[in-house]
Amino acid sequence: MVVYSSGEKGASVGAAKSREGEALPALSGARFRVRYLLSGDEPAARRKAEDICLEQTVEFPADLVPAGVVRDEIVGRLEAFGQVGPARYFADISFAVETAADDLVQLLNVVFGNISIKPGIRVEALTLPQEITTRFRGPRFGVGGLRQTLGIALRPLISTALKPMGLSPTALADQAYQFAAGGIDIVKDDHGLTDQSFCPFSERVARCAEAVARANTETGLKSIYVPNVTGPAGLLEKRAEEARSAGAGGLLLCPGLMGIDALRFLAEHEDIRLPVLAHPSFTGSFVTAAESGISHAVLYGQLMRLAGADATIFPNYGGRFSFSREQCAGIAALCAEEMGGLRPILPAPGGGMTADRAGDMREVYGRDFILLIGAGLHRLGGDLRRNAAQFVELVGRM
Repeated sequence: MVVYSSGEKGASVGAAKSREGEALPALSGARFRVRYLLSGDEPAARRKAEDICLEQTVEFPADLVPAGVVRDEIVGRLEAFGQVGPARYFADISFAVETAADDLVQLLNVVFGNISIKPGIRVEALTLPQEITTRFRGPRFGVGGLRQTLGIALRPLISTALKPMGLSPTALADQAYQFAAGGIDIVKDDHGLTDQSFCPFSERVARCAEAVARANTETGLKSIYVPNVTGPAGLLEKRAEEARSAGAGGLLLCPGLMGIDALRFLAEHEDIRLPVLAHPSFTGSFVTAAESGISHAVLYGQLMRLAGADATIFPNYGGRFSFSREQCAGIAALCAEEMGGLRPILPAPGGGMTADRAGDMREVYGRDFILLIGAGLHRLGGDLRRNAAQFVELVGRM
């Protein structure tokens, strides 16, 4: 994957006039760039590239685009084109930063709006100049803030999920206590726990937050409980505020279900101010098809970070999902590399992980990642506190 070091920057475009003579606002000349992978023979791929330039901006036939600033600056600009494999081409296309309208939703719309409905087009890399990144707060905590919150300076952080669905709030709270007492840093809801009749949100959050706080009092540790606030859009803020009031130490959200801007909303909320973990539910179809969608690194690394996630959960290689070691390493790279001053965030690989995988994961992700282990702690036997403590000790020796 190729990631450019800076966005496109052209000469500032002064006030212009449309064909009808109407004055248009001045454009800065700054541009962001997207690398698309296109399937087909060369003529077909080139037609796709030219179509993207129009479809993602003016959505208008080329021969009808007004001369001047609209044609020269608003329409996407094909900067580079070439072959990367059999029936596979890349197209680097730049867009005026003004087309993104200073908001995340419109930025995503320009990058992959209408063309997401067309086959054989994949977003491979996204380069954002500071004219865009400075518009976003990004992660409130990031790597450093989460480490400070948890009191863990060096080793990888450790998380587990409360499982399985179908247990009562009391049973899940007992799990939460045992995990926290055993030293697990982040005890989170499984993403399928919402507000079911057998496990109501309010009762579960109150009981689990109290259980983790009680464990911390006994151990002197700083473990946090992270409830899942994913649900109907109108309840998002209410659930997040309720979780904070109950003593939750972070929030879990599924941006694929609620929208990536819902993540930004939580991350920037001044009354909530909690770390946010992004869960990948409902996003798999964006990345699993080789010839369409969005690259793993852009979706789970770059976009989650831009939206403000402090940690991004994704399936680890070698688990029960199909992600490769290379794809996972690419996600981790975009969690950490320079991005217009936005804080680096923690990759949180999971999905069928077991204790014996920890050493190999340490080699791939370094020390700044969250090792997410779920059923693997249950499989070690019935004493969850002992299992957790043994796993924490193992990771601490890595």
